[in-house]
Amino acid sequence: MRYFAGIDIAKELHWICVVDENALVLIDRALPNTQEAVDTLCSDLRGLKGELVVGLDVMGSVASFLEAALVAAGFHLVHVPGIAVNRARVSFAGGETKSDPRDARVIAEQTRIRRDLRTVAFDDETTIAIRVLIGRRRDLTQDQTKRISRLRRLVGAVHPGLEKSLDFRSWGALHLLSRFVTPSEIRRAGVDGLMAHIQQRPKLRRNLVEIALKAATAQHTFVPGETAMADMARELASEAIAVKLRLARLDQQLEERLTVHPDAALIRSLPGMGAILTAEFIAAAGNIVRFKSADAMAAAAGLAPVLRQSGKSRTWRRTFGGDKDLKRVFFQGAFCACTTGDPISRAFYQRKRREGKHHTQAIIALARRRVNVLWTMLKTRTGFDPKRAVAA
Repeated sequence: MRYFAGIDIAKELHWICVVDENALVLIDRALPNTQEAVDTLCSDLRGLKGELVVGLDVMGSVASFLEAALVAAGFHLVHVPGIAVNRARVSFAGGETKSDPRDARVIAEQTRIRRDLRTVAFDDETTIAIRVLIGRRRDLTQDQTKRISRLRRLVGAVHPGLEKSLDFRSWGALHLLSRFVTPSEIRRAGVDGLMAHIQQRPKLRRNLVEIALKAATAQHTFVPGETAMADMARELASEAIAVKLRLARLDQQLEERLTVHPDAALIRSLPGMGAILTAEFIAAAGNIVRFKSADAMAAAAGLAPVLRQSGKSRTWRRTFGGDKDLKRVFFQGAFCACTTGDPISRAFYQRKRREGKHHTQAIIALARRRVNVLWTMLKTRTGFDPKRAVAA
């Protein structure tokens, strides 16, 4: 006899439903997210004489503890995506009804019916650490983008000439703006004052002084409220400097983790895959066992084309689903390979352009090709070989 369990994940109280191969419900109850309750559940599940498959609708985050307990108990876990649960629920009677017990039953039924669900493979400590670091780096980067945009608006409001002349992503611009913002401040400081401030960071570009003085000399209008806006701009610039330092430390930590990860060297041998993209791929993909083939990895990344057929009409279109983080890694890696001079990637891209593809289509086609290459490299444990890639 085969049994199928579905668990609807929540923060404090999960819900589990277990059915047999004839869709008969055997267990249907709440499951507190505590050690005692999970141990009791594992004991009950071991009492089922036969093969058991457990489906979860959420991976990681609030499900991490339950995943670890079930994997440690030796159960086979599969992932039932939330969107699949939502759409399957509608096919049942009263499909608009939404509840935890109902979702757990739907997950159990999906686990019973489907054979294409991905197995949950528990990641090692290094992979989890990389995922945590990449998540933190992504948060800091997104906040930094907002901070720089706000800083540009403030500087543009009080000193538009300076805003147009500076690269706000650079150390020099942020260091300058951490003290001098308005035209009057810059003119009062003069060459000596600006140079004294710049020399605190000797590696900064010396022409910053000329750029700042030129912009300040060209503006003589006082903007109402510029004092308050300049104070806020200095605060934002100081924060941006601190975040850049934190990002540099995170990048160093990622480098250290990648040196001990078994797949990192293989992934980085693929042109276009630098340290950050390699870390993002490891964080998004996890254990390669999840993917039975390169096609499965491409489908997970949303890079596999989707068939649309009705009657005599038969077309293929790009999918809009998939793991957005995984898709971004392959897309960005393909773009970097083209722009950094990899001759194989560049030749493939140009061939697609000659076939009539526009830029984005050609990059997506290259990204899909690179999925095959990377999956094969990881399965065969061999680095990227340009000669074999040309022959293929």
